[in-house]
Amino acid sequence: MALLCQEKFFELYHKEAEYLAFCPYRICPIGAHSDHNLGKITGLAIDKGIHIAYRTKQNGVVELSSLQFNKRAQWHVREVPKTKENDWADYLRGATLQLAERYPVSKGLSGVIEGSLPIGGLSSSAAVVLVFLKALCHVNDIHPEPLELIMMSVKAENEYVGVSSGKLDQSCEMYSKKDHLLYLDTKDDSYELIPTNPAMKPYKIAIFFSGVERTLAGSKFNMRVDELRSAAYALAAYAGMEYGKFKETNMRDIPREVYEQYKDRLPDNWRKRAEHWMTEFDRVERGAEAWRRGDIEEYGRLSFESGHSSIYNWETGSPELKTLYDIMTHTDGIYGGRFSGAGFKGCCMSLIDPAFEESIVQKVSAEYLKAFPELQGKYMVKICRSADGLYGVL
Repeated sequence: MALLCQEKFFELYHKEAEYLAFCPYRICPIGAHSDHNLGKITGLAIDKGIHIAYRTKQNGVVELSSLQFNKRAQWHVREVPKTKENDWADYLRGATLQLAERYPVSKGLSGVIEGSLPIGGLSSSAAVVLVFLKALCHVNDIHPEPLELIMMSVKAENEYVGVSSGKLDQSCEMYSKKDHLLYLDTKDDSYELIPTNPAMKPYKIAIFFSGVERTLAGSKFNMRVDELRSAAYALAAYAGMEYGKFKETNMRDIPREVYEQYKDRLPDNWRKRAEHWMTEFDRVERGAEAWRRGDIEEYGRLSFESGHSSIYNWETGSPELKTLYDIMTHTDGIYGGRFSGAGFKGCCMSLIDPAFEESIVQKVSAEYLKAFPELQGKYMVKICRSADGLYGVL
């Protein structure tokens, strides 16, 4: 059965798409708000994501449509606007520039992009950049290593769009393997795929969409990152450590004992951001070990703890997401969870016992819509499973 993006492609161009590529969305149950300062993360790709149906354009023009946005975007691979145009395709213009800086790019593509879930919280921006890069590399016969694809995607977000993100999203979407937990150290890019222990209780992934979408660049995300970096810079100065440029300072450089000794000197907001980072680092390490031994209850408990710290120390979470998180914490059959992504709007994710799936959906939905009746019809629930990372041409 043809996907909607393939049908739309035929409608627009009166010919079939030559190729189809797919990149999954991701969840990060433990490790949020730490990758931009070289923390550790755990994550899973899910069986929903971004498809692109496309054909090669020999003239070097990139022409893209999205089923989620009305405006069609177009540029030439050698004449990409140097500054963003503040539309949905900015991420992809930035990605084109990153690829062209490294490889000879002469061919373009016509493509239609389709996202299988609402925008917000599952790293749709990283997924669309990766799947577009994969397609653009394919038509130009370019074969970068996975880490290079990740870094081109990250730089497109950081340098072109202006979001101070790390590489958590792209790494999860690239490296993940079905029925494995990705355990990644963003300092040196070393990672492990921890298989699901045969003794582990069964689980599925529930995604609760608040009904409110968000854009990361317009949120307080960058401010939180700057506050954390400020804390690291100040702690290094208090301890007499060497430090250089502000943007090159990371909380990973600060020993735990230095943080404990000097944290009370920090402004309250900076201390809270550092407290989240330090405790999240510990949670990731404990979470990886819990997964390894098949203890999904402990892994879930740590995910709930991560969500609590994100709300009270990282200080993100819209009223809608905080309500969803609170409902999840007292719903039978949910091992653990948190809001997904930056946490200003978007969705919450949870790991659930499949035996409770129906009652979980009913209870969470009823309580949430009682609190926000105006979101009836926009709020939704999707049940997912773990999945492999970025697919090439399908």
